[in-house]
Amino acid sequence: MIKILAACGAGVNSSHQIKSALEEELSNRGYDVHCDAVMVKDVNEDLIKGYDIFTPIAATDLGFEPGIPVIEAGPILFRIPAMSAPVFDNIEAAIKEHGLS
Repeated sequence: MIKILAACGAGVNSSHQIKSALEEELSNRGYDVHCDAVMVKDVNEDLIKGYDIFTPIAATDLGFEPGIPVIEAGPILFRIPAMSAPVFDNIEAAIKEHGLS
């Protein structure tokens, strides 16, 4: 199972929309994915160690190097395929590149 961490400012709305979209699209692409949604302020080195990919809503300075692929997922929220498809493609590329499948 591939574990993805989604994060937004409040950890309530946008990150949950990203979570749902990632789980649905990546499942459709044949991946076993679980995504959690959190507040970006709660992301720390210990938390991120439990995940394979980090998908914040926007570029975020965490104050540390995550050590896993970081892919901005904000364009998913626009629900426009031309904007969201590159995010899904980048996540799939990271899955393949890091042997996560």
